[in-house]
Amino acid sequence: MCDTFVALPSATADGSIIFGKNSDREPNEAQALEYHPAETFSPGDELACTYLTIPQAKETLATVLCRPFWMWGAEMGANEKGLVIGNEAVFTRMPLDRKGGLTGMDLLRLALERSGSAQQALETIVKFLADYGQGGICGYEDKRMAYHNSFIIADPGEAWVLETAGPLWAALKVEDSYAISNRLTIGERFDESHPELRETARKKGWWKKGKPFDFAHCYSDWFFTTFSASKPRLNRSSALLASQQGKTNVYAAMEILRDHDDSDYRPDSHFLGNRICAHGANKLARNATQTTGSLIAHLTPAAKTYFATGTAAPCTGIFKPFRFGQQVLPDMGPAPDGRYDPDSLWWFHETLHRAVLNDFQTRLAGYEVERNELEKQWIDTALTMSSEKEFDMTREAFKAALEKTAEWIERVRSLPVRRRANAFYRSYWHKQNKKAGMTK
Repeated sequence: MCDTFVALPSATADGSIIFGKNSDREPNEAQALEYHPAETFSPGDELACTYLTIPQAKETLATVLCRPFWMWGAEMGANEKGLVIGNEAVFTRMPLDRKGGLTGMDLLRLALERSGSAQQALETIVKFLADYGQGGICGYEDKRMAYHNSFIIADPGEAWVLETAGPLWAALKVEDSYAISNRLTIGERFDESHPELRETARKKGWWKKGKPFDFAHCYSDWFFTTFSASKPRLNRSSALLASQQGKTNVYAAMEILRDHDDSDYRPDSHFLGNRICAHGANKLARNATQTTGSLIAHLTPAAKTYFATGTAAPCTGIFKPFRFGQQVLPDMGPAPDGRYDPDSLWWFHETLHRAVLNDFQTRLAGYEVERNELEKQWIDTALTMSSEKEFDMTREAFKAALEKTAEWIERVRSLPVRRRANAFYRSYWHKQNKKAGMTK
C-alpha cells in the first residue's frame, strides 16, 4: 500500500509545487533508484513492459525511477521536464485482469518517458489504458495481488489526480493540496472522465436514479478498500497537509512521509497497515505495507529539485538531493534484488533499518538528531545550488549517507534493547531476514 500527496503554490511556503510519495510493498522487495537517459529509437522497435510488449516511442525523455527490482514499471519517478508521478493501488468493482495488460507502474513509467507536462501525462496514461488496458499480477511473492490504480501527476505549473476503475477513469485538477491512498477519492466533482463512466455505473445498478453521480461511491470495492486501512492514512496525510496550509516545504514533506501518528510509536503495536510510514509486521494485513522507497519533489519554473531515500523506511533513512543535468545519480553499488547484498545501497540500509526495529524508539533516538541536521544542510544547499555544482552536492550527499549509515549501524547495535518487540513481530522479521539471506 502507498500514500502520495501534492501541495500547490497556494499551499507552500515559497510558491513551489511540492510532491511526496511513500511506496509500500513487501519487505524484501528491494526498490532500485535509477537514472535512465533520454534515448532515440528506430521505427519498428518494440518495448517489453512487465507483461506486455508494445511499440517503442521514437524518443524517450530522461527519467529517474523508483522501481521494484523485478518489474519494468516504477512506483514513482520524475523526468527531465520536471514531471513527477506517483501511483496507488485502488480496489474497485470493475473486473481485474490478472493475466496481462499494463500494470499501473508500467503506465507511470510510460507517461514519464513520453510526456513533457502533467496534462500530457494524463493523456498518455488514458490513451494506454484505452489501447491495452491495465492488469497483471503486481505482487512480488504474493501472486494473487492485483489492483487498479490512481495517480498524482504534477509539473512546475499544475497537478492532477487521475483515478481508474478497469478501463474507466475520472480526473480532477488540484486546487491547493491533495492526498491519495489506496482508495478512490474523486466523488461528485471532477474535471475530465471516460465517456462511459456514468452509463456503466447506471447499467450495473451502482448509480441509483435520483442520486448525484459519485465516482468513488459507485465504483469502490468496500471490502478491500476498507481492509487496506487507507482511510486513516488518507485522513492523516490530509490533516497534516491542512495544518501546513501556506507553509508546506521540503521539511514538512519529510515529516509527512515519516509520520507514524504516535510520538511513542511501536511497529509491533497494530495489526493493520494504517500508518503513512509503514513497516511490515504480519503475513495477513501488513506483508505488503513496508515502505520500500520515498521521493519528494520541489518544483518551480526555474529549478526542479528532488530528494530520494533510495532505501526503505524513511523514518530510519536519509533523503538525498539530486537534479537532472549532465550527471544525475552517483554509483549506488549493484542493482538490488530480493537477496541481501551489503554492497547495494538499498540492502546496506536494511542492516540499519532492521536493527532499529528490534527496539524502535531507543535505537532511532541514537542517531535521529544527527540525521536530521545532515538533511537540513543538504536541503538548504540543494534548493539554492548553482547548476555547475549540483552533481557535486548529490555525490557528496550519497557518500556521506553511506559513511553515516555504517557508523549508525554500529551505534544502534551497541545500544541495549529496552523495549523488545513482541514474539509474533520478531518471528515475522526473522522469517523475512532468512528469506533474504541476512545474517546479524
